[in-house]
Amino acid sequence: MIDKDLILAKAGKVDSHLRRIREKKAVTLEEFLGDLDRQESILFNMQMAIQSCIDIAAHVISDEEMGVPGSTNEMFYMLQENSWLPPELTEKMVAAAGFRNLIVHEYDNVDLKRVYDIAQQDISDLEDFLKAIVKRCI
Repeated sequence: MIDKDLILAKAGKVDSHLRRIREKKAVTLEEFLGDLDRQESILFNMQMAIQSCIDIAAHVISDEEMGVPGSTNEMFYMLQENSWLPPELTEKMVAAAGFRNLIVHEYDNVDLKRVYDIAQQDISDLEDFLKAIVKRCI
């Protein structure tokens, strides 16, 4: 059985991180590129928000006994195969997980323009993921 309290707690963390990103993203690209503190804040909050989504996916997969994923990406495909996520959202979450890996493992090689673009346009994908999961759990 899925631990609804755990899902809601993790969802709350994602919301908090997304709120911080929204607070920091309201600048031009030039301002963003010139502000190391803003860059680091957005990167940290992106990493943490995505990680919390990964944690939620792992919890659902485990509690619903969907199997043992071989990778983070596979977790989102397993959720799709079990009708928890639509295909388009699955691909967005796979991309988010890949971006999280880039932040964590190749921090020095992160394209800051891409970070800016993701902050401006794509963080709603994480909200869509939460909505899909919470809708099924609660």
